[in-house]
Amino acid sequence: MNKDFLTYQAQTTPHPLGLEVKKAKGSYIYTTDGKAHLDFVAGVSACSLGHCHPKVVEAIQKQTKNYLHVMVYGEYAQSPAVEYTKLLSENITIPNAKTYLVNSGTEAIEGALKLARRYTGKKEIIAAHNAYHGNTMGSLSLMDFEERKKPFEPLLPEISFLDFNQETSIEKITPQTAAVILETIQGGAGFIQPQHDFLKKVKQKCEEVGALLILDEIQPGFGRTGKLFAYEHYGIVPDILVIGKGMAGGMPAGAFIASAKLMDSLSDNPKMGHITTFGGNPVVAAASLATLKEITSTTLIEETLQKEKLFRKLLVHPLIKEIRGKGLMLAPILYSDKIANELILRAKEKELILFWLLFEKRAVRITPPLTISETEIKKGCSIILDILNEIQ
Repeated sequence: MNKDFLTYQAQTTPHPLGLEVKKAKGSYIYTTDGKAHLDFVAGVSACSLGHCHPKVVEAIQKQTKNYLHVMVYGEYAQSPAVEYTKLLSENITIPNAKTYLVNSGTEAIEGALKLARRYTGKKEIIAAHNAYHGNTMGSLSLMDFEERKKPFEPLLPEISFLDFNQETSIEKITPQTAAVILETIQGGAGFIQPQHDFLKKVKQKCEEVGALLILDEIQPGFGRTGKLFAYEHYGIVPDILVIGKGMAGGMPAGAFIASAKLMDSLSDNPKMGHITTFGGNPVVAAASLATLKEITSTTLIEETLQKEKLFRKLLVHPLIKEIRGKGLMLAPILYSDKIANELILRAKEKELILFWLLFEKRAVRITPPLTISETEIKKGCSIILDILNEIQ
C-alpha cells in the first residue's frame, strides 16, 4: 500500500482496502500493479453508468471549456443546472418539483431537515431504528447507533425513532412531528424493503397530523431498483425526496426535491435559509444531466430487474442464507459475519470488488454499475461461489 496514502491522507478506518488505482473504465478498476478488478460495488452505488462513461466524460469536458464555478448557488442562471433540474422535474412524480442542488447526500439530508422545520414550524423529527442518512451532525442525529453517536454528542435535539416495517410504531407520529425521514429501502441495516404497505401507512399518518414525509433515496435512486426512484414501487409520493450518489456518474453531488410551495419557504424569512457555494457546480450538473439522460432514454432501468434475476439464479450456495434488496441493490446474507468478512477480503485477492454494509455484518454489498453485462455478472458470481466453496 502506498505509504504516502497512510501518512498524509486522513483515514476512515485503521485498515483501508488500499487498492492503488491507476484508471477505471466500465465495470473495471485497474490498479498500478496491472490488475483489472471487476467492480461489484460501483463506488458504493455512485457510478451508475460505470466508470468514465463516454457521455458523462464528454459532458464534463465540454463544460470545462465553457466555465467552471462562477457564483454561489442560486444567484446566476447556469444552463447545466437549469436543464438538469427541468429534466428531473419532468421525470418525477412530485408535483411542481423544485430541486435544490448541493454537494453530497448528507448535505441534502441537512437541507431537507431544515426545509421540514421551516415549512411546518415544528421541531420533532422521527427517523427509523438502524437508519443511516450520513455523518454530518444533523444526519448523524438520525442514527440510533449510540456507539457511533456518543463521541460527537450533543447532537440535534427532538429526534425520536420508530421501527421500520412495524405498523404499531407509526403511532409515534403526532401533531408535534415536523417530519418523518426514512430510507425507502434501508441500506446499512441490510437492504431491507418496506413491507405490507408500510410507507403508505406512514404517509397517511403524516397527512393526518400535518407532518412531512422525507424519503432518502441516496442509495436506491436513479434506476438501481427498476424504477427511476424506488418509492415508485410502493405507490406513494414523498413530500421531500433526497438524492445523491448515483446522480452524477461518479461526480460529487446531492440534492433535495420538493414542490415549489414547500421549497420556496426556504428562500425567505430568513432569506438564504440554506446556502452553498459549490452546490449546482456547472461541471457536476453537466455530468448529472448526461447521467439522467442516459438512464431515462435507454432500457437500463428495466434491465436492472433482469440482472437481479440472474444474480439470484447464480448466487445459490449453502453459506448464503438469503439475498435481500431489489434490482442492482442486493445483499447476500451469509450465515455469519466471519464468512461475510472472509468473502470480501478473499474476493479482493481474486480481483473482484465487494464491500460491507454498515450495520448488518453478515451482509455483502453487491451494487454494480447499471451497465454491467451478463458476462461480467456470471464472472463475478463464479468467483464468489469459488470462494464460498473454499471457505466451506
